[in-house]
Amino acid sequence: MMNTKMHGIVLSIGVMFSVFSYADPMLRYEYGTVVESHPIMQIVRHREPQQQCWDETVVHRERKHQSATGTILGGIIGAAIGNEVGRGRDNKRIGAVAGAVLGASIGNDVTKNRSRGRHYQVVEQRCRTVFEEVEEERIVGYRVKYRYAGRTYTTETAHDPGNSIRLKVTVEPVE
Repeated sequence: MMNTKMHGIVLSIGVMFSVFSYADPMLRYEYGTVVESHPIMQIVRHREPQQQCWDETVVHRERKHQSATGTILGGIIGAAIGNEVGRGRDNKRIGAVAGAVLGASIGNDVTKNRSRGRHYQVVEQRCRTVFEEVEEERIVGYRVKYRYAGRTYTTETAHDPGNSIRLKVTVEPVE
C-alpha cells in the first residue's frame, strides 16, 4: 500500500505525461518548397556616439614649496626691533608684539613672492562625445513565396527560410 506522499507524486507524474502526450490528431507538420525569398528592408534611424578631439594650449604654474621660515624670521626680527625701540617695560612688550606681527607679515610676503614658481605652456588633447543621427537600411523580415500541394502561397517570416519552409497543416471536417 502506498503512502499519501508517494501517491501524490505518482498522480502528478501521470498528469504531466497525459498533458505532454496529448496531441491534436488533426495537426501535423510538413515542408513546402521555397520558390522566392526577398528581404524586407526598412530605413532605421539611430544616434551613434562620436568622439571629437582637439589640441588646446594650457598654461601651468610650477609651484614651489612655501616655507614658514620667512614668517618666523620676520617675526623674530620684528620683535627684537620692537623691543629695542620701545621705552619702558610696558612699551617694550607692546613694541615687541607689534614688531613681531609686522615682521611676520613682511616675512610671509617675501616668502610668497619667492615661491610663486615659473609659468609654462603645454599642448593637451581635449575630447568630448557628441551624438550623430545615422540612417541605415536594415532587413526586418523576408517575403517568401513557396509551393505546397501544387499551389503557390506567399507569407512573411522573420528569418530567411532557405530552400524549404516548415508548415503547420491542420485537417478540419466540413459540415
